[in-house]
Amino acid sequence: MNTTDWIGSVAATLTTTAFIPQAWKVWRTRHAADISLGMYALFTLGVALWLTYGILMESWPVIIANCITLLLAGAVLIMKIKFG
Repeated sequence: MNTTDWIGSVAATLTTTAFIPQAWKVWRTRHAADISLGMYALFTLGVALWLTYGILMESWPVIIANCITLLLAGAVLIMKIKFG
């Protein structure tokens, strides 16, 4: 793995795992009033577009990271609509 791929993989891992605490907290507390619906809606759409870009570019690091991030951000968005 070259330096560029290594940096990209670490960045993807960090930005993807950053959503786990938020998703877990909303799931555990069933409280999402303080979360911005607009921000999560726009962010989730942006991640879906990044995933599409990764698929079109056949870039597995982009595909994997954005697939997982889309699931986590989408889960927070759904819980915001349901609980918040």
